[in-house]
Amino acid sequence: MTTMKVPGSGTRARNESVILEAAERIFARHGYRGASVQAIAEAAGLPKSNVLYYVGSKRELYVTLLERMMARWNAMLDDIDEDDDPGEVLESFIRSKMRLTQQHPQGSRLFAAEVLQGAPFLQSYLHGELREWVRSRARIFERWAEKGLMDPVDPVWLIFLIWSATQHYADFEAQILGITDQAQLDDGDYRAITDFLCQVILKGCGVRAPSAT
Repeated sequence: MTTMKVPGSGTRARNESVILEAAERIFARHGYRGASVQAIAEAAGLPKSNVLYYVGSKRELYVTLLERMMARWNAMLDDIDEDDDPGEVLESFIRSKMRLTQQHPQGSRLFAAEVLQGAPFLQSYLHGELREWVRSRARIFERWAEKGLMDPVDPVWLIFLIWSATQHYADFEAQILGITDQAQLDDGDYRAITDFLCQVILKGCGVRAPSAT
């Protein structure tokens, strides 16, 4: 996948940050086909020519946003190994995913919209890099089970469960707010949801969270 290079500081970096945030909102709301560079430029408060100068193309901008969201989501599991404590790893993964759901809901919705369209821009990534990433994490979970550190649950389905359970609160926010009769979820709601998911998922895996001991 091709990633737009974003410098660490200066006017260019600030403008690119503004463009990325505006594009995330527009793409999440309208999808790739429904979004336009002009709409993104207006949301960013910049001329269309500036947006194209910084991002190269609509496609490159869209792929950059997808890559950024996936990198954020999976960073917690990138460096784990079989000597780690499964309870600590799983709790940290769930809590980090929920923080990202609260902080970056548009990025989650953007990814969901892409997948619902058949993931046309992600096929090589899903079949290559991400598939190998999941398999390598699954092997570590299997080693934990062999050592008796957790129950022998299917590790791939476990990763899917954590992904879907945590992203649900961004992707289906309208449903949640309607049923709970709330204008929005606050920090206390997110803490309660996170604690609930940690309790249920970790118990289902036969491990205890370090924070519960």
